[in-house]
Amino acid sequence: NPRNQGHREVEHTADWELEVWAEDLGGLLAEAARGRYALMGVETSSDDRRHVRLELGAEDPESLLVAFLNELLYLLDSESLAFDGFLLTVDDDRLDSRLEGGRVKARGKEIKAVTFHRLEVQRTGDGLETRIVFDV
Repeated sequence: NPRNQGHREVEHTADWELEVWAEDLGGLLAEAARGRYALMGVETSSDDRRHVRLELGAEDPESLLVAFLNELLYLLDSESLAFDGFLLTVDDDRLDSRLEGGRVKARGKEIKAVTFHRLEVQRTGDGLETRIVFDV
């Protein structure tokens, strides 16, 4: 990964908080997904790869981020699918994504939901950053 893209866990009392940064909104969404899977200890199978196309719209970057992560959580819970390949295009708060992943072969901690608690996508000199609080 480029140096100007990443994620790290932030110590939190009752919930989990993840700090995420990337050059653009598509990168931020992908990194948020990678970070959440890492927090949960999700491992995907390398055989029987799956490709999913997902299109979403929202009124602002924060709503798009929550909608995207909730869709991925739905696919994780309902179909036991997780993704490690992300091709995301964001145009006027509309997301067109092509995801590549596989069946979940290991999963540690559970995350119930993504929250809007203090959620704000901020522009920086290197791109965008945000902190996401997860309800566990």
